[in-house]
Amino acid sequence: MTAGGTGHAEESGGGLRTALAGLTTRGRSFLAAGVAAGVCAYVLGQSDLLRVGLLLAVLPLLCATVLYRTRYRVTGSRRLSPARVPAGSEARVHLRMDNVSRLPTGLLMLQDRVPYVLGPRPRFVLDRMEAGGHREVSYRVRSDLRGRYPLGPLQLRLADPFGLCELTRSFSTYDTLTVIPRVEPLPPVRLSGEAKGYGDGRQRSLALAGEDDVIPRGYRHGDDLRRVHWRLTARYGELMVRREEQPQRARCTVLLDTRGIAYAGAGPDAAFEWAVSGAASTLVHMLERGFSVRLLTDTGTSVPGESADGFAGATQESADAAGLMMDTLAVVDHSDGAGLSRAYDALRGGSEGLLIAFLGDLDEEQATVLARMRRRSGGALAFLLESDAWVRQPSGVPGPPDGNGERRLRMLREAGWTAVKVPRGADLADLWRQTDRQRTSAAATGSPMGGGS
Repeated sequence: MTAGGTGHAEESGGGLRTALAGLTTRGRSFLAAGVAAGVCAYVLGQSDLLRVGLLLAVLPLLCATVLYRTRYRVTGSRRLSPARVPAGSEARVHLRMDNVSRLPTGLLMLQDRVPYVLGPRPRFVLDRMEAGGHREVSYRVRSDLRGRYPLGPLQLRLADPFGLCELTRSFSTYDTLTVIPRVEPLPPVRLSGEAKGYGDGRQRSLALAGEDDVIPRGYRHGDDLRRVHWRLTARYGELMVRREEQPQRARCTVLLDTRGIAYAGAGPDAAFEWAVSGAASTLVHMLERGFSVRLLTDTGTSVPGESADGFAGATQESADAAGLMMDTLAVVDHSDGAGLSRAYDALRGGSEGLLIAFLGDLDEEQATVLARMRRRSGGALAFLLESDAWVRQPSGVPGPPDGNGERRLRMLREAGWTAVKVPRGADLADLWRQTDRQRTSAAATGSPMGGGS
């Protein structure tokens, strides 16, 4: 849970014109009826009718004046539970109003602004709050579309008991709800490119150790004195500690193809949304398995990208790394790029570990780039989403075979990728098992399809 902002609203600002502008339809009707009754009483010479007209006209003016002269202060706060929620799940928003003035309030109407995709605008009626008192209310929001949505600012309406006048005060603070992609749990399979201690691959990186730990370093507060390197301490004239044996972590790069020309359709069930959800599920799964991971897009952008090698998990807490990548995937959109060459340039060489790619439509040139990209990784898995299978054919109905798609798939497999085609509405966990079976079968037959180990 995260704490929302706190704002103040003072019900004493503005002028009489503002107060009169707050007259409701009922209040304006009373005023108009009073003026009409007064005119008729003057024309007809009816004093009783004049008294009625004065009453009708004075009552809304009196209510507006009382509200205008009312001086008390209230504060409002918002708390999201949770502040980051998967698409299709609900989050609860808790609102708290505190009366920090010495006077009790009247009837208050509270309204929060929310984007239309999160549901209707919530409205609440708050009973009279005593001096120093508070009221708490809550509402639920839900979105099937990932993104970052602002909540607020709060609006507070003060009304008189007769409903003739309303004054609105707005708070200045707002909060942001982050709707991340759906994350699907994946089965544990034996992947190529894993490090010793986690699997059978060759690509490894030090975990829990930075570059300054490669050689003995200066003593830091909290270091175990049993690690002091006395020979180097005597040489340098200061305490030096030796580096202890560190566990090893495998590396994994998740490549997400965001090219606009590679996908067709839009909405929660579109191919691009499946690819984003698949990338999110893979990142979380690999972090849980102890990998150092990073998210790479076709634009060459790497997340987290803070360390020298761009990977997270070895120098960051896994939860922090996952949160950063989930926030990125929550707002990722189509790129204007036409190729994957910048992603290829972001791969430095044979130290990248396992490469898992979620790809849209490919032409022959991009398939060639991916074939070269395979040589810069310790193992490679590809999930290929073709627009024809996702847009032109209804779910569950097989379409005509796509010769170009099959040719691209064969090119990837011949280059050493473990590549599978993703039909519309496919389950990622099933495809995850399929890649394992495909790799195992390729390894048994000596085919390069499995992506190496």
